[in-house]
Amino acid sequence: MTDRIAVVPGDGIGREVVPAAVEVLSALPVDIEFVEAEAGDRVRDETGEALPEGTVEVVSGADATLFGAAGETAADVILPLRAAVGGYANVRPARAYPGVDALKPETDLVFVRENTEGVYAGIESEIAPGVTTLTRVVTEEASRRIAEFGFDYTEARGDDVTVAHKANVMRTTDGQFLDAVRAVADERGAAHEEALMDALAMHLVLRPEEYGVVICPNLAGDVLSDLAAGLVGGLGLLPSANVGDDNALFEPVHGTAPDIAGEGIANPVATILSAAMLLEHLGHDEEGARVRSAVEAVLEDGPRTPDLGGSATTEDVTDAIVGRLG
Repeated sequence: MTDRIAVVPGDGIGREVVPAAVEVLSALPVDIEFVEAEAGDRVRDETGEALPEGTVEVVSGADATLFGAAGETAADVILPLRAAVGGYANVRPARAYPGVDALKPETDLVFVRENTEGVYAGIESEIAPGVTTLTRVVTEEASRRIAEFGFDYTEARGDDVTVAHKANVMRTTDGQFLDAVRAVADERGAAHEEALMDALAMHLVLRPEEYGVVICPNLAGDVLSDLAAGLVGGLGLLPSANVGDDNALFEPVHGTAPDIAGEGIANPVATILSAAMLLEHLGHDEEGARVRSAVEAVLEDGPRTPDLGGSATTEDVTDAIVGRLG
């Protein structure tokens, strides 16, 4: 059966690292049809729309999507695209690799982040000149759903679970989130720990090896996963998945990197690892594992891009990973 993959490079280095990931996918014995679509600043400048309806249709109709990054229009692009695939769970692994100069080489974490609400619900207003508000939305349904996904994910991975929250201050919203997670854990007899998200940030820096899977609200997951990137060698190493019931979108955690866009030196690893997650999501576990092994071998032996202390180009690293696939 042919897998239909939507490819949305976006802006900046997205236009360099997404083609690299497509090259890696094309080197595998998997029947894939790539359908390219556009979104981001370039499209807005040309058409007035950052996210054309045609792109949403392509993404909605695909089996999965590989996305790069968006610039100024990020909020107008990635949030609707995640919604288009029903991506309620954002999965962000953060792992240190041999050969990479990591601050904490013992780090091997996965953040399971609620992906639909919280402060990213987009409810902002100016109630008076100079006075603005932001409404934080937390529902029992979404909180239970991410808890169920997180405990399922943890069971397959065999890790400990930590639930991040700030219910000591945000008593109603995070209180409801925490109550929902506790209810799911009780129903399943699943062990877990709970941690205030600010204290957890400190403990992750000091003792990341004590943590496995972290289930967290939207903003906390965004911030904590970026913190973890600093422990393992940078955002160029972090892939992510936005998973829904019937569709999913995969993207690197990094942004457009305008300071190096167009220079051909962007690190493609996060996007290629996102492609490995895409393969596994579609049931191609063996091929996903092959891509991950190839990436790990290249990270250990080189070549490496400048962000990892090397001098290789995006093309050099991509070619090396394809070569490792055999």
